[in-house]
Amino acid sequence: MKKIGKIIATEKVPTTIDEFFFWTDKHLVLKPFDVVKVEHIKNSVTFGVVEEISHLTDGASFLAGYISSDFGEVEAKSNSQRIGMNYVKAKVVANSKNIYTPVLDGCTVSLADEKDVKKALGLDNVKNPLACGVIEMYEDEDKITVPVHFNSHFLIGPEGAHLNISGISGLASKTSYAMFLMKAIQEQYIKNKTNESVAFVLLNVKGRDLLAIDEANDELLDEDIKVYKDLGIEVSPFKNVKYYYPYSKDVRTTTYADVKDVESQKKLKKAFQYKYLFEDDKESLDLLFSNIDDPTQSMESIVNYIISGEGVFNGVRNWEELKDEIKKHQEKGDNGKDKTISVLSWRKFYRLFRKTLERNKDLFANTIKEENSEVRLQESIKGIKKNDIHVIDIAKLDEESQGFVFGDVMRAIYDLKLGQITGREESEIPSKIVIFIDELNKYGSKDVPKNSPILRQLLDITERGRSLGIILFAAEQFKSDIHDRVKGNCATHAYGRTNAIEISKPDYQFVPPVYKSMLTRLKQGEYILQNPVFRSLLNIKFPRPLYKQFKNG
Repeated sequence: MKKIGKIIATEKVPTTIDEFFFWTDKHLVLKPFDVVKVEHIKNSVTFGVVEEISHLTDGASFLAGYISSDFGEVEAKSNSQRIGMNYVKAKVVANSKNIYTPVLDGCTVSLADEKDVKKALGLDNVKNPLACGVIEMYEDEDKITVPVHFNSHFLIGPEGAHLNISGISGLASKTSYAMFLMKAIQEQYIKNKTNESVAFVLLNVKGRDLLAIDEANDELLDEDIKVYKDLGIEVSPFKNVKYYYPYSKDVRTTTYADVKDVESQKKLKKAFQYKYLFEDDKESLDLLFSNIDDPTQSMESIVNYIISGEGVFNGVRNWEELKDEIKKHQEKGDNGKDKTISVLSWRKFYRLFRKTLERNKDLFANTIKEENSEVRLQESIKGIKKNDIHVIDIAKLDEESQGFVFGDVMRAIYDLKLGQITGREESEIPSKIVIFIDELNKYGSKDVPKNSPILRQLLDITERGRSLGIILFAAEQFKSDIHDRVKGNCATHAYGRTNAIEISKPDYQFVPPVYKSMLTRLKQGEYILQNPVFRSLLNIKFPRPLYKQFKNG
């Protein structure tokens, strides 16, 4: 490959086993994350990743530069050109013969070809390969594009699991990147002839983002199609998709989807409307109060009191009757049979419960009509099959109801994987179930009450889910806001564009300064990846989604 410079080691700045410096032509375009190779001892090659690029001249000071321009004349031309060069700092990532002594002064530095890049970054001979994007290096005639693959066992188990994606809303394409990875996973497992299988449960929290993922994107560019083909991914939308919308007599009130689209999906038996029945779902009442600070656990006590059917609650048969009985308990002087629950607690509980019930009268129902495509969400989730994708729309629900549905879904998946479901053989249940949720900060941030049942469920999934085959793909705007145990248990992290305040947080301490600066100006469709298999952070790009995109809503 093209020779671009030589190693420089000085008295004050020596080369080490971790890093080296080299000079190069000041007109050569190099970028952070580019890979270079250096001739080393015993015919070995040391590979480095560019971290910083500096320009140096023989000028003694800034003042000397000012004086040489005729004391500040911008149009003045110097009689003699200053001696100048670029010098580059690179981090050592590999050696072809595992010789990790410092590279020597004067050794030749060259650009790397695709084979070299893969070897340097640990991308050659990847087991269980799963496409995660492409790397573009160098410029002009030297430019190369390298397909990048994960070892899928470090993304969805058993070696490692869980993915966290962070970045500013609307700029970092968090949902698009998660969907890109899930498309690669689904395709790999559809072709997989082993007993391993996967299914997906996606929570649609914004507009119509995920409500047509089985319809093709007609606006794909040729360059996007080429990337998919280079990565070995079929250029087609998702397969085996089912959509679940909150029930309402008027669909417009509970979803951003077009009414005609919903009706069309229902006719094709791939769309349903979910309800919650009192007899079957009352035990999930605690999820309605997951974001309510409850230091005395009074809300939890009331939920247990209701679920166990104590006192008059034993005769309650529907949500309206429940509301009426709670109202009686919150009246002054009546704190129910359990005297440990104060009147004030009952009043708080009633206020929160009434607000949710009145906003979602149709969702909390008494009956289900299967002929009208009505379902119980828990039953649908527990019936999920191999390679299925269940998209659950919660975008238009209020925050309490969104949390209720999300928590209910996680419990259903947990029960399914723990074998607590009757009527299903273990061989029928997908060996891995991936849950995708955007805006994780609503349920897993540092500010969420410690006694939140949803937070407890998230912690359980990130800490124990890998062994059960439950995998969390989560996204949020600011990673620093997320609970340490949630993000700490994610094996893979994708960093999208963010702001200067965010990169000053402890979560980014390990990122070199130049890379931090890059995080503030990453383009759409561009991420910095961290994964146990990679020897360095990778700056990857990925193509536009294969499924239908909505410009509005």
